Amino acid sequence: MSDFPRTLVGGISLPRLLVGTNWFLGYSHTSRAQDRFIQSYQTRANVAEILSVFGSAGVDAVMGPAMTGMLHEAICDAEQRTGRSFVRISTPHFNLRPGGPPEMEPERVFAACRAAGSTFCMPHQGITDALVDRRDRVIRDLDTYTAMIRAEGMVPGLSTHMPETVVYADAQDADVETYIQIYNGAGFLMQVEADWVMRIIGQAKKPVMTIKPLAAGRLLPVVGLSFVWNTIRDQDMVTIGTTTPDEAREIVDISLELLARRVPVYELQKTRSKQSLEPARA
Repeated sequence: MSDFPRTLVGGISLPRLLVGTNWFLGYSHTSRAQDRFIQSYQTRANVAEILSVFGSAGVDAVMGPAMTGMLHEAICDAEQRTGRSFVRISTPHFNLRPGGPPEMEPERVFAACRAAGSTFCMPHQGITDALVDRRDRVIRDLDTYTAMIRAEGMVPGLSTHMPETVVYADAQDADVETYIQIYNGAGFLMQVEADWVMRIIGQAKKPVMTIKPLAAGRLLPVVGLSFVWNTIRDQDMVTIGTTTPDEAREIVDISLELLARRVPVYELQKTRSKQSLEPARA
């Protein structure tokens, strides 16, 4: 059984390539029509097949908002097929003020994450970034939430779109073991230029899980992956979602070649307009 290069995060072994779930759950960052297509296409069987490709390559960690329902069932199916246990990295939402839905109270959300088998619990960007105080350069109430996550036996981290989050959390010695940070060569959804985020990731005190390396499909796999793999540290990770098993295989193969400092060689997509580029027939 092959094994993708790994790193340690909070004492937990993780592959440096993580499986994202936007292309399982219907978050395309493209259009509502594309979201609907994903939701109609991705069945338990389809997702399990994709996860099995990743798991067989040693990519045995999944990041998502909730490890329940169809996603939970597909992960369990892939675990049975591959003989690997997948590490679950949850990015939940919860109430930040009193009076919200009872089921969204932090205690209940964290307990549900643990019940679903999550090892890591990293409050989603919508939570984290609401707590960031740029004036005082702190993340407010963070210790309260990380203590609750620890009490459930999970490893705390932060998911963010704000590059300040990493800087402030490090400065206040926050009880987190890792960060989720958007990072791609197109600058897609990034709040500052890519070179600034590159430096922040490079100086982070904890390993960073980068997300959206292909800018939600706006970059070719070899282009987006070349940028991130060659500009992050050995302890950092890349999170990527795929729609089909073939895409998963392609991502793994390209990533392994890039990590070995080789130019990836793979079958290119062909169109009639590229016929003039083919070798001449004898």
